[in-house]
Amino acid sequence: MLRSFIALFFLALAGFAPLFAAEKPEGMTWIPGGEFAMGVVAPGMEDAQPVHRVKVDGFWMDETEVTNAEFARFVQETGYVTTAEKDVSATEFPELTDEQRQAGSIVFASPDRPVPLTDHRQWWAWQVGADWRHPEGPESSIEGKDNYPVVQVTWDDVQAYAKWAGKRVPTEAEWEFAARGGLEDKPFVWGDDFSPGGKLMANTFQGKFPVENTIADGYKMAAPVKSFPANGYGLYDMAGNVWEWVQDWYRADAFKGLGDSVTVNPKGPDSSFDPREPGVPKRVHKGGSFLCSDQYCSRYMPGGRGSGDLNSSTDHLGFRLVKDAPPPAD
Repeated sequence: MLRSFIALFFLALAGFAPLFAAEKPEGMTWIPGGEFAMGVVAPGMEDAQPVHRVKVDGFWMDETEVTNAEFARFVQETGYVTTAEKDVSATEFPELTDEQRQAGSIVFASPDRPVPLTDHRQWWAWQVGADWRHPEGPESSIEGKDNYPVVQVTWDDVQAYAKWAGKRVPTEAEWEFAARGGLEDKPFVWGDDFSPGGKLMANTFQGKFPVENTIADGYKMAAPVKSFPANGYGLYDMAGNVWEWVQDWYRADAFKGLGDSVTVNPKGPDSSFDPREPGVPKRVHKGGSFLCSDQYCSRYMPGGRGSGDLNSSTDHLGFRLVKDAPPPAD
């Protein structure tokens, strides 16, 4: 009789299991979900318009960008080799020289004189030997930088890490909702003013871009995670520091035709199209980076959008992940 009662009790308990809160995943915070105005109206950001209503369900999100220490643990356990650490295929790119096909990646190179801001090639350079362990080239290192965001990661690298971690890349809508931290219709993740009371709230570019960075925020390149205040959901560096990969394909017209109705859990378009590079498939980047400036790129606004070739990596691009699991206990 007692055994039957105990068995029935645990069967009943199992039936209510989905209603019980999950244990907080390490290093993650719960994003409650809700409805918000997605996009932004700002000069040069026509690809983030029109602003439209979106609703997302709740999810867990990494409090910070994935760090060098976390990525190193993944590499140690799996033996994974990133895209930037591999030589470029001679079959795939026969037009390149042997030197150009050597393993490497793209790094920021500040010009020694003012340059037109219409040509980004003036401040980007291909660097042989640049990879996640050597973000600015073979002479650079991440030694002593365990808590800095990992950079020089392509889409494939991010997907491999996500699979190992049991997580996934957020959608653009999830990322933007989380970045806003519960604030509605604010230009920045912390509110209305870029530097409230004269305090800089994110790692961005100060000075004359791209020639002179005054480093008023204390960091010339990426900063350690949690160097600046968290937003309303307890997330750090949702503006500036490094760009972050998100799930959606990039299209400059992704929001075109969206009316007053609320879109629920959007996954983005089915394909990519960037009129600036029509034949290059791209995913959306969010959040801006330490190179963003109001003179050139103010896409550290939560509604701002960037984009990137799936096979490209740079020293100002990283990521954070989300996890689908029950909410925490009240």
